[in-house]
Amino acid sequence: MMKYLQRLGKSLMLPVACLPVAGILMGIGYWIDPKGWGANNVAAAFLVKAGGSLIDNMALLFAIGVAVGMAIDSDGTAALAGLVSWLVITTLLSSEVVTMFTGAEADPAFEHIKTQFIGIVCGLIGAACYNKFRNSKLPDFLAFFSGKRSVAIVTAGVSIVASLILFFVWPFVYGALVAFGKAIVSTGAVGAGIYGFFNRLLIPFGLHHALNSVFWFDVADISDISRFWNGDGVLGETGRYMAGFFPVMMFGLPAGALAMYHTAKSNKKKIAAGLLGAAALCSFFTGVTEPLEFAFMFLAPGLYLIHALLTGISLFIVALLPARAGFYFSAGLVDYVLSFRAPMAVNPLLLLPIGLAAAIIYYVVFRFAIVKFNLKTPGREDDEYGEEEMKATLSNDNYGEVAAAIVEGLGGIDNITSIDNCITRLRLEVKDYTAVNEKKIKSAGVAGVLRPGKKSVQVIVGTQVQHVADEMKKLKQ
Repeated sequence: MMKYLQRLGKSLMLPVACLPVAGILMGIGYWIDPKGWGANNVAAAFLVKAGGSLIDNMALLFAIGVAVGMAIDSDGTAALAGLVSWLVITTLLSSEVVTMFTGAEADPAFEHIKTQFIGIVCGLIGAACYNKFRNSKLPDFLAFFSGKRSVAIVTAGVSIVASLILFFVWPFVYGALVAFGKAIVSTGAVGAGIYGFFNRLLIPFGLHHALNSVFWFDVADISDISRFWNGDGVLGETGRYMAGFFPVMMFGLPAGALAMYHTAKSNKKKIAAGLLGAAALCSFFTGVTEPLEFAFMFLAPGLYLIHALLTGISLFIVALLPARAGFYFSAGLVDYVLSFRAPMAVNPLLLLPIGLAAAIIYYVVFRFAIVKFNLKTPGREDDEYGEEEMKATLSNDNYGEVAAAIVEGLGGIDNITSIDNCITRLRLEVKDYTAVNEKKIKSAGVAGVLRPGKKSVQVIVGTQVQHVADEMKKLKQ
């Protein structure tokens, strides 16, 4: 399970990488026009819409990115399958369509079906269908739909079944969380801490909106956001469900990112710095934390649990103190500065020393946990290719001859059903594994042969592998 989650985490790196800059653009636009979100300024509108085009469609990016990353050979057909699954599920479970099906007003849960969790589920469905059916053979009269063409069709069918399950499960879970939120309202600062903990814990499932509706909006007549800015709340109480997020998003998470960078492998620090630095800036400046959180929540779920606990503690402590700040967008620098002019603001400067303390705690705790438990945070993933393999070279630079020898060792071109490659290896699928002659393959001058599955063969070629793969594909044509 841990290996599966870590593979999922690595798959998310592709879509996550494009989010930090989008969040920063959106934050700058929001800073320029905080009340109109671009309605009062063309430049602000341009930046908000440019950044929002990705941030608002994060779940769709996850559906496509996860499908590609979890596919056995990262083929684009898997991305199409992930998109098909997303379109089927989000259409069938949209409020309008559910109302059409039932003849009654749709459950509020279906207004929040386009979540990151649903995107990940769609990506996993698309990848699973691709891995299973990419080499399927159909009868002659349906031959056009054989192989990769069948993947999208199967994915649509599986997604319909998934939609039926979610039709019953999603409202139940969403409603239970709303009821839970209402139950902890009366517990004051303790309730704020519990809310903060579950707010972060539920982000991977996209169900944090259920709790947010209780505390930020009018589901339980709290409306923390609107009353904070309109001035019709209770001074010292209104804002308690927002203020505690500022120390985490502006200071804690960026410090956690620094800990992840410092513990990254030396040969991966530059890559880790690019991702973590941009995501940390996005969290600090705008309060958009998903680029950073999704960068490690599946790679190191235990660390994410620690993050959720620390968030709950932050909200609990701040709720006890005479410090209140709020946000329209999220708990980043932009809204923190704007909070100084809000009628319900109370000692917002007090959040700065609390934030510095949160930064120290996050850094120390994250660094200790990462090293102690060898957590696979960005830059600490297991090396897929060893140093010797990366330095492997062919003893024969005639790629056509190498390809021909490998094909012969695999039992001939007709025995090969799939030809693909990664950085250093040929990744091949064969019909008859008994026809494979490893000795013959090695005679081509390759560094080694691996048999990860009954019908799977991997040939370690080195960094020239793409040339050999191209020659083999020519023989296949």
